[in-house]
Amino acid sequence: QLQASGGGLVQAGGSLRLSCVASGRTFTSYPMAWFRQAPGEERTFVAAISFNDDSTDYTDSVKGRFAISRDNAKNTVYLQMNSLKPQDTAVYYCAARLGTDLEVLSYMYDYWGQGTQVTVSS
Repeated sequence: QLQASGGGLVQAGGSLRLSCVASGRTFTSYPMAWFRQAPGEERTFVAAISFNDDSTDYTDSVKGRFAISRDNAKNTVYLQMNSLKPQDTAVYYCAARLGTDLEVLSYMYDYWGQGTQVTVSS
């Protein structure tokens, strides 16, 4: 029900925009988030956005470089990633939470996309 896309291979300092489209049901009333998982590591929080776009949260390592946004008319959430670093390399997942508050713990999210690979070369 969540389809993530937009990943790819980019050089350090470059940019990518990830998209996550919902189908089958709408998540316009719920917070959505991006997580990432590097090889051999746990899935970690990247960014989250409230249902009405008035509140966002970011992990410290991406603040000032990444921006989460959503277009409820298109049932889509985005992650604009600028000034990418090799340590940003991971599979990126979008998620939706059937609640109200922004959360950073993965188990608080109810729906997950399939992931899109982001690779940043040095």
